[in-house]
Amino acid sequence: MPGDTHRIAAEMHERAAHAHRVAATHHGSEDHLSAHELSKQALDHARLAFEKSQEAHRKSAVAADKPE
Repeated sequence: MPGDTHRIAAEMHERAAHAHRVAATHHGSEDHLSAHELSKQALDHARLAFEKSQEAHRKSAVAADKPE
């Protein structure tokens, strides 16, 4: 269902944003090793969020019977 895909994409975006905020906090406290790992995790979440957003777009186009 397209709504589920949109919800999942939104959750992935929220996870990426959270990981970015936590990484920024660690950078601010000069914990650069942890910050680097958290930044990497944020990037992974952001990539997955993008993929889920693309999937949601495709499913919405199909559901609306419109070309992509």
